[in-house]
Amino acid sequence: MANKLGIIAGGGALPARLIEACRKEGREVFVVAIKGHAEKAHIASAPHAWVRLGAAGKAVELLHANGAKDLVLAGAFRRPSLSELIPDKTALQFIYSVGKAFFRDDALHTAVIQWLEGRGFHIVGPETIDRGLLATEGLYGRVAPDEEAWSDIKRGIEVARALGRVDVGQGVIVQQGVVLALEAVEGTDAMIARAGELKRGGRGGVLIKMMKPGQETRVDLPAIGARTVANAKAAGLRGIAIEAGGALVIDRDAVVAKADAAGLFVIGIGAME
Repeated sequence: MANKLGIIAGGGALPARLIEACRKEGREVFVVAIKGHAEKAHIASAPHAWVRLGAAGKAVELLHANGAKDLVLAGAFRRPSLSELIPDKTALQFIYSVGKAFFRDDALHTAVIQWLEGRGFHIVGPETIDRGLLATEGLYGRVAPDEEAWSDIKRGIEVARALGRVDVGQGVIVQQGVVLALEAVEGTDAMIARAGELKRGGRGGVLIKMMKPGQETRVDLPAIGARTVANAKAAGLRGIAIEAGGALVIDRDAVVAKADAAGLFVIGIGAME
């Protein structure tokens, strides 16, 4: 039987998806829900406790007390300032130990994993719990990108890879060859909303999400869900392209249904596109 799974839950529907996958397999689960990030509706069906982001010591104590062996970080986490974080003694020791890495996503994710592994947990990626999460190559619905959209996708891949190399973000929105928005600390939803305010006349832009070069794959893979599609429609976008094998699609059926209803394309693109 699989080890009991601990879920450190952030925002979005991914924690709920993992809880359901564990339930189907008869696997025990315990959730540490991060206050201000996790959503009650997405964790309420599993045994859980709420912990503020800076209370690292309490989170580890709860996970051990509830028998979690494997551990997954699932969902969106907004990066707080140090003044907002209010770290406990354990978190403060961690921050001092990582130094400047605290301010760089990839280095911080690697440090967090090493720190948790040092406390006896086995860190796993969400896609190892639910194999259906990992993006596949090809169309996700009835709508396909045309030649102009493909041109924007290729431009977006180029820009997203450049962003990834300097550890800035995983997403970009391109319209008619013009970069409307880049993803930074604000996250995908806010980036999409900003692009909606900057859109040009004519056919809408395309959201491109790519894994960073050399990224720690167990944490923070780019992800989309039905909410992403709805936000894209509201912002006047015409489609979404994600990296096959390097991104997560949360609830594929809902994503396809939303995309088809909105007349948007969603496509998984190979590494050499």
